[in-house]
Amino acid sequence: MKRANGNARQAAELRGRRSELLASLLLMFKGYRVLGRRVRSRFGEIDLIARSPSGVLCFIEVKARQSGETALESVRIHQQMRIGRAARLYVAQRPALAAKGIRFDVVAVAAGHLPRHFPGAWHPEDWGEIRH
Repeated sequence: MKRANGNARQAAELRGRRSELLASLLLMFKGYRVLGRRVRSRFGEIDLIARSPSGVLCFIEVKARQSGETALESVRIHQQMRIGRAARLYVAQRPALAAKGIRFDVVAVAAGHLPRHFPGAWHPEDWGEIRH
């Protein structure tokens, strides 16, 4: 049984890496500058960090799902808060990067479809988690 779980975990890891690569390519095509991939902190991991063409610092969660809507729904409040705390720590260490503001996005990657970018997918400041 352990072998089957290990294989499933490896497949999920590979799917995640491919999804993040596709999301990075989409964002670069749109004029974003990717600053980091799989950025880890004591609060957790941020899939992608990028600067938008207008200079906004974007923290991006990448989800491999059947549709964009299910990808958005899969980022629950607990995960939003975790990403928000990691983003706050990242910005505290690099305040100049957030001069034009910050944003939380989702990129949905579905088999057989182009990735979909959802800018401003959530706003942690609405529940007091992020201050900038």
